Amino acid sequence: MKARTKRRQDGWRYRVNVALRILAGTAGAYLVAALLAAMLARTLPMSRVEAVTSGTMVAYLAAPAVTVWAFLARGPWRALAGVATMAGLLALIASLAGAPA
Repeated sequence: MKARTKRRQDGWRYRVNVALRILAGTAGAYLVAALLAAMLARTLPMSRVEAVTSGTMVAYLAAPAVTVWAFLARGPWRALAGVATMAGLLALIASLAGAPA
């Protein structure tokens, strides 16, 4: 009977692990990509149109990288913490950069 209970607990933990990684890999990747595009649009020394275009193209590369990293992290909480830290730093840099040129 104990083995069956242990399997149920392991199944529940595994599902939470995967769900948190999916959350970090989808919503977190979208958030990081959007903040990276905003940060680059505000900080790149070019015209506004070129900065937005370049920032968006780089953000398209960052989104799958964040998703892959979320599934390669040691644990689901570490994946969420890493994505949240990255998003926080990008938001801070974007806000300190001021209005776009």
